[in-house]
Amino acid sequence: MGKKKWCPILIAALLLAGCGSDGVKNREPEEAQTVGVDSTGANDTKNGTADDTETNGQKDDVTGSVGGQENGNAGTDAADRQDDGVPDDAESELPADGMQAPPTDYVTEELYASADQWDSCDDAALAAVMRKAEAGEPVTIACIGGSITQGTISNGSDDSGVADKKCYADLFFSWWEQTFPDTEFTFINAGIGATDSYIGVHRVQRDVLDHHPDLVLVEFSVNDADSPTFKTAYDNLVRRILLADNHPAAMLLFMGQTNGATAQGSHVLVGFNYKLPMISYASLIQDMMTQGVYAAEQLSGDEVHPSALGHAVTGEILWKYLNAVYAQRGELPEPQEFTAKPVTSERYLNASILDRETIVPTEYGSFEESSKFQPFPNDWTCESGEGGIIFEADFQRLGILYHRTVDGLSGQFDVFVDGERVSTLNADFSGGWGNCADAREVYAGESVEHHTVEIRKSPDSTGDVFTILGLMAAQ
Repeated sequence: MGKKKWCPILIAALLLAGCGSDGVKNREPEEAQTVGVDSTGANDTKNGTADDTETNGQKDDVTGSVGGQENGNAGTDAADRQDDGVPDDAESELPADGMQAPPTDYVTEELYASADQWDSCDDAALAAVMRKAEAGEPVTIACIGGSITQGTISNGSDDSGVADKKCYADLFFSWWEQTFPDTEFTFINAGIGATDSYIGVHRVQRDVLDHHPDLVLVEFSVNDADSPTFKTAYDNLVRRILLADNHPAAMLLFMGQTNGATAQGSHVLVGFNYKLPMISYASLIQDMMTQGVYAAEQLSGDEVHPSALGHAVTGEILWKYLNAVYAQRGELPEPQEFTAKPVTSERYLNASILDRETIVPTEYGSFEESSKFQPFPNDWTCESGEGGIIFEADFQRLGILYHRTVDGLSGQFDVFVDGERVSTLNADFSGGWGNCADAREVYAGESVEHHTVEIRKSPDSTGDVFTILGLMAAQ
């Protein structure tokens, strides 16, 4: 039976599951995290993007987040993963050559064609990971994304008929366990709710690449806006993975809302140029709804997050793709060195988040060290006074990662770089769907230089509280 290693650095990043609360909830193994329309609202709108101009971007988080939790809500043996929700005919007619039949049978071959529609994909790197697992060598597999990756499952109208209510990441991991039962796997679930690829490109080194993964699945198409800023961030995120020292394979998953919202259009351009394996839940569910196979309320209870049925469908198309590559693993060549030119500019290849572990303010003002938001726990908070925290740092581009809250206590704080006000950040999310991390790029220079950064309360702030989760510095 396959063995799983647990990474202590990532296990500590568990977060709440309650909307509007930052308390910690440790999900029991195999417990699906669910949200319903009544508790979250149908429109989980999060104001503010990586651009300096605020927009209303739909985000895929209505709860808290499980940041960097290894193996998500896993913790069971491989045999336990195939007990539920498997049609009898699937159990009795396993594909040949050791392949595992998908645990569900929701997607016909005709529908699957809309999920797997890019003939240019190069599966050599993915096949190499399979050969490594087949040889019995330890393998590390990671997923990075928002709350869909984290494990949030909305309450769909047909979920009572789904026996095995697991998030897609667990279903993805289970394919590897069941296909290579004698291999030691490390599974890393680096999903953090309400985060996008702009935040992702700054945290991928810490949350994923420092653990030397063999394969990274990327999912940000629901949280990213279809804009140049997010296209650059997503491109740089994928490039950072492909350019990592141990040359991991990358696979792209394009999720989408039932109303059709998705950043798949710009994300496909990145995957197409790098010839990466790509699979689209967004395209699939639009075809399903058009053909009357499933209705929107069956696939999602809040338009944004897949229901248990939606996650099962996602897991099934991932299994189908992996099975197709597995069948050709002996024929596909060794992967070539990644040398493709960037699709956009390389703004964030050296980006990171500076928090209490990596930077010390030169002045605290009325800020104090705190730990307000578990996925980014090394923060600073102002609860009264004028703020006035000051940092000295080297960067070319700067973003601020901060905490937005629904309690009406948070206010608006100004950001100054070298004495010039560059942005005002609004941490008040009163009436929103829940507390969350947000980020905005506030400064872009011509080259890396030493700067002084100050954050203090705006003169007309409506609240006193502001939490800085980190400085997002790109060099």
